[in-house]
Amino acid sequence: MSLLQHLHPATVHFPIALLSLASVAGLLYLYWRPHPVLLVLTWWPMRLGWLGGVVAVMTGLLAQRGLPPDAPYRSVLNWHISGGLAVLVVYGLLLYQHWFFDTPKAKKARQRAGIQASTLLDVRRQRIGFTVLALLGLLLLFITGRNGGQLVYEWGVNVLR
Repeated sequence: MSLLQHLHPATVHFPIALLSLASVAGLLYLYWRPHPVLLVLTWWPMRLGWLGGVVAVMTGLLAQRGLPPDAPYRSVLNWHISGGLAVLVVYGLLLYQHWFFDTPKAKKARQRAGIQASTLLDVRRQRIGFTVLALLGLLLLFITGRNGGQLVYEWGVNVLR
């Protein structure tokens, strides 16, 4: 078993935990209590989780190169890969929106429009978008993780024998 096959399982758990924490913290900020600590627990874990997700996807893509193309588990593997990429897109969109909100040009536009919001999550029309993407991200994390578990525990993919 190559080093790459060991790296993927070692790199997936932190992004799962960090991105899940970020989604839940953001949703709690919106629908429970707008506490500043929840903002920190939304954006910093999301950044770190996204970067860790890039590493997890890269190691996963490299680890699957040696697998047979006609294996019976190939459809599950393809869904697992697609889900991992979709997770990066969803959380990448959230991070892009957060970054764009803080640009000087966006701040000036909010001032001209009379919008008094210090964070993206304080903008009323952004609530639904964040909520949808955060819930979609959590769902994708669950499905992708379940597919990964199925590959390991049902099919024995990249498991020492």
